[in-house]
Amino acid sequence: MASRTTKKTRPTPLPEDDDAFVRLPTVLHVYPVGKNTWLTGVREGRFPKPVRLSARVSAWRVSDIRALLAARATATNDDAA
Repeated sequence: MASRTTKKTRPTPLPEDDDAFVRLPTVLHVYPVGKNTWLTGVREGRFPKPVRLSARVSAWRVSDIRALLAARATATNDDAA
C-alpha cells in the first residue's frame, strides 16, 4: 500500500514584479487573516477579487495585494495619531 505524504511548503513572499500573480497561501502569509475571513472579505468587497487563471485556479495580482497592505498601514497610522 502506498503511503500518502503531504509536503508542507512555506509560502513565498510577494514577488518584486507588480504584474505577477500569487495564490491564496501567499496572500494569507502577507495579510494575516484566516482563509474564511479572506474569502468573506472578497465576497463583501473589502478585499480584492481574484483573477481566474483557469477553470480551477485563481490568483491575486501582486499590485492589488500591495495596495491593500498600503491602505491598511495608512489606516493603522491614522488611528494611532
